[in-house]
Amino acid sequence: MEISVGILTISDRCSKAEREDQSGKFIINYLPKINGKAIRYKIIPDDPEEIGKHLIDWADNDTLELILTTGGTGLSPRDFTPQATKKVLDKEAPGISEMLRAEGAKFTKMSYLSQGVAGVRKESFILNLPGSLKGVKEGLEI
Repeated sequence: MEISVGILTISDRCSKAEREDQSGKFIINYLPKINGKAIRYKIIPDDPEEIGKHLIDWADNDTLELILTTGGTGLSPRDFTPQATKKVLDKEAPGISEMLRAEGAKFTKMSYLSQGVAGVRKESFILNLPGSLKGVKEGLEI
């Protein structure tokens, strides 16, 4: 049985078509390896209200089993993904994010600067992945 998945790319530049969304596309192509199927895919700007709106809609109305976000997990002034995600979660799963940072640190200590979170809203598991293609690849392999 396939896992229903939503991929939400959060990037000002990708949303304006100034840059290609390599990370989101990589996730879509990776999903068959984990028996997943992309049901929703969207590119949105780094806007906390927009992020929250999509996470709520996908979890509550589309009842996706897994929602993967990519982007907006760093420390720049426009990185809001973790804060917006926390606001909509019913329960947080901090161990998952801690594991991602610890495993990522085997490649680069910069992974400890990620604010990414993970948790559950209704029946959907939501996981914040980095925006970089390298970070997404490493995160999915864990």
